[in-house]
Amino acid sequence: MSLKLRLTLLYFLQFFVWGSWLISLGGYMSKTLGFSGFQIGSVYATMGISALFMPALLGVVADKWVQSERLFGICHLFGAAFLLFAAFVTDINTFYIAILLHSLMYMPTISLSNSVSFNALEKEGFDVMTAFPKIRVWGTVGFVVAMWVVDLNAWTLSNIQLIIAAVAALFLGVYSFTLPQCKIVKSENTVSWVSMLGLDAFLLLKRRNMAVFFLFSMLLGATLQVTNAFGEVFLHDFDTLFPDSFAVKYPGILMSISQISETLFILTIPFFLRKFGIKIVMLLSMFAWVLRFGLFGIGNPDGGFIYLVLSMIVYGMAFDFFNISGSLFVETETNEKCRASAQGLFMLMTNGVGAIIGGQASGWVVDFFTHDGVKNWSQIWFSFAAYVLVIGLVFTFLFSGQRQSQKAQSVLLAPFIAVAIFMLHLNGWVVNAHV
Repeated sequence: MSLKLRLTLLYFLQFFVWGSWLISLGGYMSKTLGFSGFQIGSVYATMGISALFMPALLGVVADKWVQSERLFGICHLFGAAFLLFAAFVTDINTFYIAILLHSLMYMPTISLSNSVSFNALEKEGFDVMTAFPKIRVWGTVGFVVAMWVVDLNAWTLSNIQLIIAAVAALFLGVYSFTLPQCKIVKSENTVSWVSMLGLDAFLLLKRRNMAVFFLFSMLLGATLQVTNAFGEVFLHDFDTLFPDSFAVKYPGILMSISQISETLFILTIPFFLRKFGIKIVMLLSMFAWVLRFGLFGIGNPDGGFIYLVLSMIVYGMAFDFFNISGSLFVETETNEKCRASAQGLFMLMTNGVGAIIGGQASGWVVDFFTHDGVKNWSQIWFSFAAYVLVIGLVFTFLFSGQRQSQKAQSVLLAPFIAVAIFMLHLNGWVVNAHV
């Protein structure tokens, strides 16, 4: 088997594990286990807690003591055990601990998989910038395939989704020990613990523009967990009104359009960056998030099905334009000494602090708009949309991008006007949006 094919299988399985449960677990917790919105949000926040320190901590372990591919395999073997444990737990406290333990093992593997792949490709003389994206895209394919497997077999409300993920993680853990070795390089220079843990990246916060960027990375990162946690919960709540609808029968397939959209919008990023600059690209991401939530607010599986589909499509822009362009911004604004640390700080703010805030706050919002066991989903989604709209408006005035041409300025202002009009008319469009 060629190296590229071996790494393709690595990424396919890496995200197959995640895709088996990440989107559908909220529905399982809500409908089958009877957890509250705050409890569901807290479970999803475990990924943010894990992202705060585990990637950096195990990164040091991989650099100094244990080869990356072996540490990657060990994490997945333990992660498989914790997933299997979670599959047979029904009380919130034990379930929370099980998913937390799994997250502590899984989150570091995202960066470890990159280390293993980069190392192997460089050893074989491949151009990493050219070869890696074609390999990495199979991770998204694995995520989508997992969602479809769970959905088509009607496992979205069953613990089988966790068992499937555990089996895939077990296989990946064993497979990892067959991958090319990442030799540990002993440094002759003394490196401080501050540098090893990536804390020197915090010096970037002395620069106003970087401080603004990382602050808004955290605020926007809070939105990432919202539809992960409550997207399928929302769709399952239509099961009494529209039990035979596609969205209720196959919520995972409908949600997977979001991931398919990601793969398409990635290809448009170079054009938008060259044409309009990073500030507008990031603003477009923020307004796409507003549309993501707003379209959910007016959508339903019957007459509003088109709005649900459109919400899935704009997710690709919402997710990619911020995450990819944000990484590129960090890459161009930092030097070699702290570039890796800065990328780690970006992940910490979005997938760490932001995810914790998003998981906890979104659960509170869902519970706040739940009365007598009935969730007012239109108000829930509009609240999230309003939150991101405010973020976008403030970001426009605080963040200093490149000087914009008159044409670019028009592009910058157009989304504000469109979104403002959209928000003003929302209340008149939600007649069929309530469950």
